[in-house]
Order: sequence, then C-alpha cells, then structure tokens
Amino acid sequence: MLKNRREPGAAVMENPLIVQSDRTLLLDVHAPRAEEARSAILPFAELEKSPEHIHTYRITPLSLWNAASAGYTPEGVTAALNEFTRYAIPSGVTEGFSDTMARYGKIRLVAGEGAEELPNELFLVSEDEAIAREIGAAKILDKYLVKGPGFSGFKLKFTDRGSVKRELIRLGWPVQDEAPFAKGEPLDIRLKDPASSGRPFAPRDYQVEAAKAVLGSGGPGSGYGVVVLPCGSGKTVVGMAFMSLLKTNTLILTTNVAAVHQWMEELLDKTELKKEEIAEYTGDSKSVAPVTVATYQIITWRPDKAADFPHFKLFRERPWGLIIYDEVHLLPAPVFRVTAELQAVRRLGLTATLVREDGAEDAVFSLVGPKRYDVPWKDLEGKGWIAEAFCTEIRLELPGHLKIPYAVAAPREKYRLASENPLKEEAVVELIQNHPDDQILVIGQYLSQLDSLAKLLKVPLITGKTPNTEREKIYNAFKKGEVRVIVVSRVANFAIDLPDASMAIQVSGSFGSRQEEAQRLGRILRPKDEGRSSWFYTLVSRYTVEEDFAANRQQFLAEQGYKYSIQHWTAEELALPAPQAEAAK
Repeated sequence: MLKNRREPGAAVMENPLIVQSDRTLLLDVHAPRAEEARSAILPFAELEKSPEHIHTYRITPLSLWNAASAGYTPEGVTAALNEFTRYAIPSGVTEGFSDTMARYGKIRLVAGEGAEELPNELFLVSEDEAIAREIGAAKILDKYLVKGPGFSGFKLKFTDRGSVKRELIRLGWPVQDEAPFAKGEPLDIRLKDPASSGRPFAPRDYQVEAAKAVLGSGGPGSGYGVVVLPCGSGKTVVGMAFMSLLKTNTLILTTNVAAVHQWMEELLDKTELKKEEIAEYTGDSKSVAPVTVATYQIITWRPDKAADFPHFKLFRERPWGLIIYDEVHLLPAPVFRVTAELQAVRRLGLTATLVREDGAEDAVFSLVGPKRYDVPWKDLEGKGWIAEAFCTEIRLELPGHLKIPYAVAAPREKYRLASENPLKEEAVVELIQNHPDDQILVIGQYLSQLDSLAKLLKVPLITGKTPNTEREKIYNAFKKGEVRVIVVSRVANFAIDLPDASMAIQVSGSFGSRQEEAQRLGRILRPKDEGRSSWFYTLVSRYTVEEDFAANRQQFLAEQGYKYSIQHWTAEELALPAPQAEAAK
C-alpha cells in the first residue's frame, strides 16, 4: 500500500524517484525504496535505460493507455509518483494524465443486446457527443462506419473490428474492445511435471503471473495482450501456460522453421499434448492440427507483389480459440491485415521489446493488445533466472593495405570493408582459444566472411541457405556438446533455443541495430550450471564508421545495465600469444 509521507513542496531525500517536466522518471537504484518504487511505476511508465546507478523511465500516451487498460486511474498514477518522488512534481505533468488516460474507454466496441455469440455487426459507441461527432467527421472511417437511426453510435461489420481500432488509435483514440471472442474448439491442454525429458518442470512465478495477467477476469476486455520479457527468460513457457488456461485450439506464429521445431519440441516435452495434436505449417510441411505452429514467412509468401497471400487461409482452417504471436515486435506488415480481421480470436503477443523498427507500436496495441506484463532484464538476472553477462568491444586496426580503399569507398562499402577486416579472423581464433570451456556462437552478417571463418575454424556454418534438416543436425550437435563452436548468420538472431551457449562473438552486424543487439545477446542469457557467466564480444574496426554504429549498440547495452568494456588489440599483439591471452582476460 502506498504511504504518502510527503509534505507539500518538501523534498524527501531518501525517496528514489525524480519526476521531470518532460515526463521522464529517474530512479535512483541505491535509494532504500527503489524496488518498491519500480513496481509502482512499471504499469504506467516504459523503461528506457537501466545502467548502474540511475534508471530512466518515460511516461507516454501509449504507456498511460496501457495502464488504463489494466484498470489504473490517473489518481493512482499520481499517488504513486507523489509517494516516491524526491522533489515536488513539476506543474503540468500530472494534470495531463487525466486527459490522456480518459481517452481510453471513451470509445467502446460492443455487441448489440441479444446478439448471438459472434454477431455480424458491432457497435462503436461513445457517451460523449463531441467525440462521436469527431469520429463521424473522420474521412478515414467513412468506409467502415454507418450512422443510423435508433441507436447511439455507429455500426460496423464484425470483420472491420481491427481496422477501425487501428485507425482510431492513429487519431489518438484507443478503443476499449468489449466485443465477444470465439471460444474456439476445446482442447484439453495440461502442463506436465516432470517433463517428458524427466526433468522437473513448473512454470516460474513470473511466467504464471504473466499468463494470468493476459487472461484477466475472462470477461469483456480481457483475454488478449502482450507480455514483455527478456530474451532467455522462457517466453515459450508463458505461451504454454496461457494455452493451459484457455484449453482451446491454438495457432502459433513465429520467426523461422527452427523456432517452429523448438515450439513443437517444448509442447511435446512440457504438455500432455500428443504428437498427432501438433502440426507444422512451413515451407517444408503444411499440416494443420489442433495446435499448429507456422512461420511469418510462409504466411506472408505470395507469388508476386500483385498476388494475394495464399496461406492466409491458415487463419480459417480451424476454429482457433487462441493465436500466439511470438516475437510480436517483428510481426510483418501483411500479417497486420489478418490480425485486423481476426479480432474475434484471443491473442497473446510475446516479445523482449515493444520497440518496432517501423514505429508501429500503436498497431500492436490495437490489433494484438495492450501490454499486460513486463519485467526488466536486470530483475531476472538478479534472481538468477538469466545469466550475468559481460560485454566487451574489441577494437582492431584496419590493415594498411585497406586504408586507402576504405578512404575512397562509398558509405555502404566503407561499412562492409570495416566489417570484413581480416584481423577479425585472428581475433576470433584467439578468443576461442582463451575460452576453452565455453559453447560459442560466432555471429555475423556477410556470408563471405562467415564462410571464411567456418573454414578457418573447421566448424559448421548456418545461413539462410542451410537446409532446415541440416540446421537441426548442427543445433542438436551443439546442444549435445559434440560441436563447441558454430558460425551463424542473422538466422540466429531470433527464437533459437541453444541453452548451453555461453559466449557470442559478433564479427559484423546491421548498422548498430539495438534490436539485433538485444536478440544476439539473448542467445547466451539462459542460466548456466554453477552460476557461470556469459560473454559477449563485438569486434570493431578502429577509426571507421563501424565505431559509430558500435557506439549506438554500446549505449543500448549500458542503458540496460550490462557491464561493458572496451579493449584495443593491435596486429602485433594478435601475432603474439602471451599478450593476446592477457588482453582477453
């Protein structure tokens, strides 16, 4: 319970929170009530940075709408800030909360009285005449909404439910969706303990909390939403826990075939589903069962740009009661079209970050659902649920014979020349030798560079061209310890479960992408035996554009609270084993 100990205008120096006029919140993690304050602000503020001493949160319209959808009030938000703020809250900050949060719920989407379970028409209603008139005047909504006599609001087709919600959130009006959901065909999904592997299994407390947070009351306005958890924290288990609560036919969409197979393996290992109740729908196999796992790629495939998407039919193959969008921050734009139509199905989005490269976070909110649960990386690391990671950037000189070609190259070619610095191969060899007990991923972007490294190291190479059967063999050999090092392209960025990987060497990346950095780091964050740490090395060419992009990634990792250091290795040191070994410690 919040205890308001503040006198008006007085500073309470032991309090952990500083509220600023731009709606950023600075949390002093060393203050006595820091953890209590973190829990209080997490429902309505998004974590932006979490380095060693001061964590930064930001209050945005979307974060306030997320809070409103979870039942928080402007008064509750203000009370939390007043409870923990060190200094007086700047004027004007809290006054805006009511206006912003009040927008959620001003427009409701409902079924008509006495309508069947899934009616053909829905009603968009608002008790505020000015808002109703604003909606009626929005040209973008003309093709969806019909104003008619005898009812308050607008009629729309059931299939336009998602499209209307997305257009309204773009206009600054998040819709409170209270229209009914299809129950889906029943399916008795139960979790096992122990798992089929013989290992004890029970969802962790935060995984259970996340699933229950999305389920909510089970009534109108609940049963859908997004869960934000760090890479390596077991988002798949959250999905399975949610499936066990709903007990219905489920369609799972994920990023690649390897991820499809991992979902299937996890379902067979940790639930009582039978093999014939789980199907794969990919480029390799197109089967449908009560639980079907598909890739975004197959769903969005079409013969040419003018053609329809033939595999959209999967969404109508069975009476689905649940759709799980794995890595929802990567949801392709064409799938938004389908999610707009599939608003009658309960849905769960799983992600490590709500940041989308296309800025479509509001589309995720309106079409998949609001954020229902969120836990920062460092919280789970502190509890031992993910491994402690040490991040090191190693800067290497560009060889003399490449300096002139680099100087006169076009910008994109400069990046490639720097990325493929031949000294990186020697550095990779040294790092692997200096970590004899680690399972290692060598990750990069350029196939010629990766092919050369794989041949040099005499280890397997996995790229987008590697057949899925071959990928599975390599992954399994790595999991069994038969292979200690594998070289991988960007296919390893997403949803690859290699729990024993304890070290990653990044030789090239996508122009400083923070999203990619999070995903690559996530490959090595699974908790290790005996509490062993993980190691994340990035190789960068000194005095090149690669340093600029690396600075963006470095800032991101530091903001998330990871220990980050920089080392400089010279060509001479790489040629000498002793100094090199010392430098890598």
